[in-house]
Amino acid sequence: MSDATEDIPEVDYVEGSGIPIRGNDIDTDQIIPARFMKVVTFDGLGEFAFFDLRFDDEDNEKDHPFNEEQFQDSNVMVVNNNFGCGSSREHAPQALMRWGIDAIIGEGFAEIFAGNCLALGIPTVTADHETINALQQWVDDNPDGEIEVDVRAETVTYGDNEINVSVDCAQREALVEGNWDTTALMKANKNAIEETASQLPYLDQTRSDIEADD
Repeated sequence: MSDATEDIPEVDYVEGSGIPIRGNDIDTDQIIPARFMKVVTFDGLGEFAFFDLRFDDEDNEKDHPFNEEQFQDSNVMVVNNNFGCGSSREHAPQALMRWGIDAIIGEGFAEIFAGNCLALGIPTVTADHETINALQQWVDDNPDGEIEVDVRAETVTYGDNEINVSVDCAQREALVEGNWDTTALMKANKNAIEETASQLPYLDQTRSDIEADD
């Protein structure tokens, strides 16, 4: 049997500069408005991330961190509570990833959103309100400052500070062990899946019924 994780990188550490997105209950419709979901693939979604928060009805820029020059190369987003709530659309983390986000630090995440992030190898780590506020302010003051997210150790380091964060146990295990991409896992284990399927009598019966109908 092939190695299930041969094509899946471990995500135990992310580093880069930060971008602060303030506000509780930022839902997936704010992250990627529904009208941009009429696509065959996710390619190009990044430019539409937070679109209605970034532009007015005449496409003039509004005040938003994703429009600010100092944050254009940022890859670690710092958010507040209940981020990613609302509908379960996977387009939301897809848009953020394609904009350039590799990890998200926040007070709390909607469960389905966090799961969709995990499927892309994007850690979602949490800390308390005061800690997140302090980090967001530091990012504002140090837009080029380095943030280190250690998923394995459950710490975030920035400036002279090291803070403890929480990572869901299942997420942490999947990221650290390289088991987060379920599609790649199934492809890597194709032979084992086919072997198991061949031993299931009800699948054999289904095949026989289909062949008989043909």
